[in-house]
Amino acid sequence: MPVQQPVQSSNLLEILEKILDKGVVIAGDIKISLADVDLLTIKIRLLVASVDKAKEIGMDWWEKDPYYSSKGLMAAEERAQLEERINRLEQLVEDKEKAPELPEGPESDKKEEKE
Repeated sequence: MPVQQPVQSSNLLEILEKILDKGVVIAGDIKISLADVDLLTIKIRLLVASVDKAKEIGMDWWEKDPYYSSKGLMAAEERAQLEERINRLEQLVEDKEKAPELPEGPESDKKEEKE
């Protein structure tokens, strides 16, 4: 019975190094339709690359995700504060638009005196 040579680890390491250096993307879509009506669409994307390569191409979601990073947690808190501030400003604008306009300044006083 012939003895099989194990795959040389250096070849495997070279292949892995090339994949991590260049990156590999696997993409696919799963779509479930009934009578030409899309009921469910699942988009699957898989990127295999080194961290440096991923950052180089803009794939750095783990740095912004509050589950994985304290920077992401701070960003989530800042976003919540900004949303709260926007809501307050929008409320002020709505209240100002609802309020009746009052006459302003001396010109409005002159008009009232003439009438």
